[in-house]
Amino acid sequence: MSAALLFWIPAALRLIFLLLGAAVFGFFFGLVSGLIAALVLLISQLGVQLSYLYQLNAWLDEPNSAKLPDGWGAWTDVFSRLYRTRRMDEKNQTELTEWLARFRQAMHLLPDGVVIMDDVLFLEWCNPAAEKHLGLTLERDEGMRVTNLVRSPDFMDYIILGRYEQPLTLSFKDRKLIVQIIPFESRRQILVTHDATDSDRIDMMRRDFIANASHELRTPLTVINGFLEIALGQGKLEPQTRTAHLKLMAEQGQRMQNLVEDMLTLSRLESIDYPMRSEHVKVQVLLESILREANALSGGRHTVTLEIDGPNIKGSMEELRSAFGNLVSNAVRYTNDGGCIRIGWRMAASGPQFFVQDTGIGILPENIVRLTERFYRVDKSRSRETQGTGLGLAIVKHVLLRHGATLSIESAPNSGSTFTVQFSSGSVCEPDALPTAK
Repeated sequence: MSAALLFWIPAALRLIFLLLGAAVFGFFFGLVSGLIAALVLLISQLGVQLSYLYQLNAWLDEPNSAKLPDGWGAWTDVFSRLYRTRRMDEKNQTELTEWLARFRQAMHLLPDGVVIMDDVLFLEWCNPAAEKHLGLTLERDEGMRVTNLVRSPDFMDYIILGRYEQPLTLSFKDRKLIVQIIPFESRRQILVTHDATDSDRIDMMRRDFIANASHELRTPLTVINGFLEIALGQGKLEPQTRTAHLKLMAEQGQRMQNLVEDMLTLSRLESIDYPMRSEHVKVQVLLESILREANALSGGRHTVTLEIDGPNIKGSMEELRSAFGNLVSNAVRYTNDGGCIRIGWRMAASGPQFFVQDTGIGILPENIVRLTERFYRVDKSRSRETQGTGLGLAIVKHVLLRHGATLSIESAPNSGSTFTVQFSSGSVCEPDALPTAK
């Protein structure tokens, strides 16, 4: 049975009962009185119905389940049905609002850009990543054509050709972007942007690393293979010549070994499979060992001093030995004979500091920012003469990253250099200083 019948049957029954009541009243008090009573009852019934219709109309203007009237008679069933329907709508609306909020939050956190456009490329919405990639501002640019906002000939050709099944690589605002348009619905399109600048730079670094490593290995291999061919071709060599050749081959072999060891060290430092093992580092013992190595490398050509006035720290003894040793050995390599090298450990206001100060050849400002790049050398000829691999400062950089430390460089050509490693105060293991000087 339909809802209309459920409403009208009780109403018709009430009308019949009212008319019967009026007829009974007219039987006892006369026909005129009965008609008047029937008219009054009909008018009152009509007023009640009009009152409920007015309340229903007012509620429809502002449908709120809390403001729905209770009703009487058949209206009770009507209003209860409307109440259940409205409550269900409010529940669905709340769920949709929650899902929309989650969707917007997810879109805001998405690293890729998302732009929603209509069928004629007018901007309807975009997330912060798209604003960053394409230089958009949603509040300012909403309702404008995306082709007027992203001014790129390649992007215009991509739009005109309409071959959206393939992404477009776009150079835009010094960034490398991969963009693709995805049609959806009948009058909507999505523009997706992915910033490939970092991955492209990493790929370039990887290619450069392989090329540089190959170049560094080629020279010693050429020397070794050349001497071996001479030995095989001439058979017996003069003892003096043979000794010289063997000495050069041993030097080149050692150079290759150093290079491979440094590359393995870098690989280990960058790998998440080798977390740092923190331990109590006795800084005095560590630096005294590095001082002996520096004096051995210098061979008496420099004056090397050590000053310690700071606490022990937490960290990896092996990794810190590698980082500090690389800084000190670089100071020895790039300081002319008779120069001075000062090694120090002190407690600063922001935490412990390690520093290496030399009176060497110095570094140009444009070279300082590139010093920690793999295979980057300020003076290539001097580095090769001293068996440098070009990976020392790259190793220093990664060791300090693992220890939460920073490296600062102060230098000027022909005025020496100062390399300072700043640790945080949280790395201090013992508050007591260990004063000593050598």
